[in-house]
Amino acid sequence: MLEHRNFYINGQWVAPAVANDFAVIDPSTEEQCAVISLGDAADTDAAVAAARTAFDSWSQTSKQERIALIRKLAEIYDARAEEMAQAISLEMGAPIDLSRGSQVGAGSWHMQGFLEAFEDFSFESDFTASEKSLREPIGVCALITPWNWPMNQIVLKVVPAIATGCTVILKPSEVSPLSGLLFAEFMHEAGFPAGVFNLVNGDGVGVGSQLSAHPDVDMVSFTGSTRAGIAISKAAADTLKRVSLELGGKGANIIFDDADPQAVERGARHCFQNSGQSCNAPTRMLVHRSRYDEAVATASQVATNTHVGPASEEGKHIGPVVSEAQFNKIQGLIETGISEARLTAGGLGRPDGLNRGYFVKPTVFADVNNDMTIAREEVFGPVLSIIPFETEEEAIAIANDTPYGLTNYVQTTDTEKRRRVARRLRSGMVETNGQGFAKGSPFGGYKQSGNGREGGVFGIEEFLEVKAVSGWAAE
Repeated sequence: MLEHRNFYINGQWVAPAVANDFAVIDPSTEEQCAVISLGDAADTDAAVAAARTAFDSWSQTSKQERIALIRKLAEIYDARAEEMAQAISLEMGAPIDLSRGSQVGAGSWHMQGFLEAFEDFSFESDFTASEKSLREPIGVCALITPWNWPMNQIVLKVVPAIATGCTVILKPSEVSPLSGLLFAEFMHEAGFPAGVFNLVNGDGVGVGSQLSAHPDVDMVSFTGSTRAGIAISKAAADTLKRVSLELGGKGANIIFDDADPQAVERGARHCFQNSGQSCNAPTRMLVHRSRYDEAVATASQVATNTHVGPASEEGKHIGPVVSEAQFNKIQGLIETGISEARLTAGGLGRPDGLNRGYFVKPTVFADVNNDMTIAREEVFGPVLSIIPFETEEEAIAIANDTPYGLTNYVQTTDTEKRRRVARRLRSGMVETNGQGFAKGSPFGGYKQSGNGREGGVFGIEEFLEVKAVSGWAAE
């Protein structure tokens, strides 16, 4: 069993102020695979103090110095990619091929995107002939990241923060802490000055709340549930710190009658990817009535054919969900769905042949309407709800009838319709016809999916203040 009780504070690995062991569970086996310690207020205070002290000098380093260190970090990340893949697979159950590819790959992809954006980024501009606008680091940043895409979110926060001259305290999810601890090793090996990057493990009630309310923290960047995002916003309000939130989603995938033949299969596979544990998953499939029966049959077949197995198993399949709590929540929502709609694939319990581990059957519900629980709550598991529509107006109305607004999807070969519908969908992102987003594109949502944007130039700007200086020109 792995033992990782120490925190990374002020350039050193240090023991927690008070022992508070926490078991990390392998979701494929339900057995303890590691032990960490949860921090308390003394650990949080020490990390914030280190970041505050380091900020004065780090914020004054040159853009070239910071780029050089981030490039070194990227080299170390790529060289130790297999270690990271194994850590992610163990801690949160991502199948090892998915972990090596999408999970670890997301981190390197975003790192390169930031480096490309940062090369051409200017921290000052002329507002008038005699007035200058300056962009300066906001200060000490608390970065609170989730368990479902660990490196995706850690890189999306840490790299732009340090690139702008901020100093940071990272609190990764206590459920999947091994990847964050390994990332701290990469930061140390790259040679970042003491205090620029700090890591304290802890839960949301403890370290998360302490960071959110801490008077010496200038900004909180959080990815996780909408419920937790609201709590963080309230805790941060007393000190009026900036809060950037990337929260839940209930994405609609609108499949028009002229969509390409692979649209339904593509949408179902996307929904089930990462065991459904993605905030931007297309979990509501809206299908034109003329193709509805065909879509239900196709999506149900995809679910039936999707192999579920342990994270250590090679090949394309989905693994377990991350924890017993998540498993129980998903089972409860599937049970509710069975009472509301027509179950066409999957259902309650583990897949055949799996009697241990938090494995969920890929599940499809048909004849869903948008008032049902299964259509409104974020399941965060491999569960797809299929809803029929008659007209373009009805599809847009159903898609927008949700408290969330992260990612929606449009499938049609009619270019004007595709653009028209994309403009009317109330979400931060709209993916059309299976075309993925470019490196550095803005990631974030409307409504209860949060505020702020991550990735590329947009992610860099999140960590900057704007200062106006008059009389800049020589007298």
